Amino acid sequence: MFSQDCKPLMLMKKRGRTCLIASSMASLAVLMMVLYGTIGTQQPGSSGLRQDYQLLGRPLYKLDLNWPKNPELFTGDVFAVAANQHTGVVYVAQRGGNVPKVLVFTTDGDFLMSWNTTTLEMPHGLFLADAASSNPTVWITDVGTGPYGHCIKQYSPSGKLLQVLGTPGKAGSGMNPLQFDNPAEIFVHDSGEIYIVDGDGGVNNRLIKLSKEQQVMWMHGEKGQGPAQFNIPHSVTVDNFQRVWVADRGNKRIQVFNSITGDWLGTWGSCFTEDAPYSVRLTPDKKYFVVVQLNTNQITLLDAPPVGLIGQCSVASVIQLADEVKPHLVDLDLKTGALYVAEIGAQQAQKFTPFSLGGGFL
Repeated sequence: MFSQDCKPLMLMKKRGRTCLIASSMASLAVLMMVLYGTIGTQQPGSSGLRQDYQLLGRPLYKLDLNWPKNPELFTGDVFAVAANQHTGVVYVAQRGGNVPKVLVFTTDGDFLMSWNTTTLEMPHGLFLADAASSNPTVWITDVGTGPYGHCIKQYSPSGKLLQVLGTPGKAGSGMNPLQFDNPAEIFVHDSGEIYIVDGDGGVNNRLIKLSKEQQVMWMHGEKGQGPAQFNIPHSVTVDNFQRVWVADRGNKRIQVFNSITGDWLGTWGSCFTEDAPYSVRLTPDKKYFVVVQLNTNQITLLDAPPVGLIGQCSVASVIQLADEVKPHLVDLDLKTGALYVAEIGAQQAQKFTPFSLGGGFL
């Protein structure tokens, strides 16, 4: 699966940031390494110290050492990240005592603001809805155990609470009124329909689809290892072919469903023998799924199958991060293709930009 020309690099970590090595080479060598191996680049203003990560297979992304410009602002455990390609803004959610729960940066790395809202206890997942509109909103799943926990909240871009899904402070499995127990992530489709994975270690193991009026359209909610059963459903995304992709963390697999009917379509498990998928997102060109694996400190890109086919997963590229970085959830800028990674162990978010030849995304 991986190129035999790949040679391992030393993995180091300084001040919680994983960095890329400086190198300069002839144009042919650059082309060969971009296509087949491991590559490093010198960033302006970098310390020049050797701080590496390893690229395996076909390199698709490289680290942006200059994002953000003030990494010292990360003061908690970073759990989630979301990018708005239309406004050029990135939201980062972190946990910890006496830390702002949400930090807001530009895609260039400038710090804009922080949210010090008391309505957010333990953020887990982030999603930006209506990004192209004049009124985009920020959805955050909250797995806290206090009076505001076990629910999903919608905020304005500046942090004003707009609405709450679920019953704040009350974990449960009820459908009317709707209850959650450690909701992991939410995905809001352009149609306004909502997909929720509920059960980051709680009693629930559910995939729920809501209409744009927030009525339940269908649900899978049985714990187990069989088709359409879950063990910690952790992340969800929807492609352009009416398919819902769920990172079924406890079962070390991705399950696929029809977004209209909820019918089970297939499972990917062969790529996750060593570690489970924690996050699943699509690249803007819809060619790859981006999956992170927390315990092996990897960001894996999988080939996206065409319509009508699920098949088995195929690894296109791997970014091997330093030990104890612990990547948790990811998001992509759908305009530039930039990849943002929330890293619990390193207590930071990082930005990776796509390699390109002739100006196009590989």
